[in-house]
Amino acid sequence: MITGKNYIGSQLKAGGTKILKTFNPLLNTENPWVFTEATQDEIEEAVALANQAFASYKNYSGIEKAKFLNAIADEILALGDDLLVQYCTESGYPRGRAEGERGRTIGQLKAFADMLTEGSWVQATIDTAIIDRQPAPKEDLRKMLTPLGPIVVFGSSNFPFAFSTSGGDTASALAAGCPVIVKSHSMHIGTGEMVASAIIKAAQKTNMPEGVFSNLIGDGRTLGTSLVKHPLVKGVGFTGSIKGGRALCDLAAQRPEPIPVFAEMGSINPVVLLPNALKKNSQKWATAYAGSITLGAGQFCTNPGLLLALKGEELNDFTEKLDQAIETIQPGCMLHPSIYADFNNGIAKIEEQNGVSRIAQFKGETTPNHGASTVLKVDGKEFLKNAVLHNEVFGPFSILIECENEAELIEVISKLEGQLTGTIISEENEIESHKGIIGALQNRVGRLIYNGVPTGVEVCASMLHGGPYPASSDSRYTAVGIDAVYRWVRPVSFQNWPDHLLPAELQNENPLQIVRTVNNKLTLSQI
Repeated sequence: MITGKNYIGSQLKAGGTKILKTFNPLLNTENPWVFTEATQDEIEEAVALANQAFASYKNYSGIEKAKFLNAIADEILALGDDLLVQYCTESGYPRGRAEGERGRTIGQLKAFADMLTEGSWVQATIDTAIIDRQPAPKEDLRKMLTPLGPIVVFGSSNFPFAFSTSGGDTASALAAGCPVIVKSHSMHIGTGEMVASAIIKAAQKTNMPEGVFSNLIGDGRTLGTSLVKHPLVKGVGFTGSIKGGRALCDLAAQRPEPIPVFAEMGSINPVVLLPNALKKNSQKWATAYAGSITLGAGQFCTNPGLLLALKGEELNDFTEKLDQAIETIQPGCMLHPSIYADFNNGIAKIEEQNGVSRIAQFKGETTPNHGASTVLKVDGKEFLKNAVLHNEVFGPFSILIECENEAELIEVISKLEGQLTGTIISEENEIESHKGIIGALQNRVGRLIYNGVPTGVEVCASMLHGGPYPASSDSRYTAVGIDAVYRWVRPVSFQNWPDHLLPAELQNENPLQIVRTVNNKLTLSQI
């Protein structure tokens, strides 16, 4: 089922000479498939097709787009075990993770389909004319959201389904009415091709325009640069490193016509452990956080990479139990030897800093590409002085910051870069005497968690997966949930237009029966 070719619209093409292979980190060996990088001509063709498709796709009804997204979900499921095996072969993840992530991906697609079917997401707003208003008449004005144009999506390494070929960026852009060109992630190109084939089949079955979706293979720097700089591309979705995301933001800003880049660039997700909570439930929280730190070999953007607590016996007891819990958890396979190497190098760099000590580590034997979970410790004063200690280590790692008092803890939080999540572990009513911590944490994160773990991102309307820079490039938007669609649209106003020429969402009779704001009131009524 793997051809090793690029999908340029529905056509499989491989006119280039540069090739790539993927790697099986579990077996520590190269996979057999050979993939051909897209040529510049193929890149041009894919973008031109997407632009051509946009002319019609932007006008497709919500019902038509919903059928497309539901068909994608069906075609992904139809790939069956073959897709799951490919996923595991290229990621090293276990089958259970593959099944769970596939389910999440299907759920995302169906959620956007439901949103499109209901229709109110376009935020139709109408202010009717008042001809006899004094001293000047009021014009008829109507506003709604409209798609930007062709969108480039960069697949992520750690979520081959949910943040890649048919993941949240692709699903939300297609829902908005934007054709999508995916830059397939080099670590799971075969998985990406199989998912791309499902999207193409769905597009054909639901009569979508040719070029509504393409899937390209190539080096991130070369292919990515060509796509982001292309004048017909109108937006970019990215999940990955700060270095990669910042490079794309800079490229997009330097264009003659700058375009938005919505980049989710990682996070160390601070967790505040209050003393009464540790005193009462140190075993519970040590077990929970050992599991959270090591979940998926620590390869989650919401991995709890920073634990913050006040010095005292409560913390000492928690630390001892955390070490015991970490020791019992077998290391998971990491995505690639390069990621495994970066993980070990990152720990070594932090461990050599002044005042850092090791408080927990898996002490058993490990096999190739399986990272030994590690927790280090340093006091708050050293953490505030040393920027190296703020760096994310991607993998099963966390660093405990031992603070002298609440003022130092708040200062540590305030000096952090932007984060996706912030968590407070508290006994009932304990947090009421530490409200300064809540305020400081809210200023630095996109999602506040109370008595839980940050790993796990529910796909729903109330989820915010984003945060102040560099957690994401624009903290006003989410990469998860149906509100992710708002990254790919812009508002357009129509002034004094004939009713029959207006989009259906703005016509007097409200033919789509959607909720609209008419003269400052939410209503389903006709005008």
